[in-house]
Amino acid sequence: MSWANHYIAKLSKGETVQFRPRGNSMKGKSASGQLVTVEPVAGHKLQKGDIVLCKVNGTQYLHLIKAIQGERYQIGNNIGRINGWVSQNAIYGICTHVAE
Repeated sequence: MSWANHYIAKLSKGETVQFRPRGNSMKGKSASGQLVTVEPVAGHKLQKGDIVLCKVNGTQYLHLIKAIQGERYQIGNNIGRINGWVSQNAIYGICTHVAE
């Protein structure tokens, strides 16, 4: 079971979730352990720069949309790494708040 399965299940039911992701890949956007609020992606127009909960090549991330090409979204972190391209069905939620 991957770290985000529980949150993805709740998001798929239309629920908003909060959690404290660990790691430094989003430094400058959110710090390790900082409380984030993630809402279901439905109803949101995804844009470059949005922080999203997604799955790229089988791995779950709370990372940025770095680029958009038609129906494809390039996912990467905030320190220069690109994870890959996904369709919107691999994006489960959008981060709407990072606690101070």
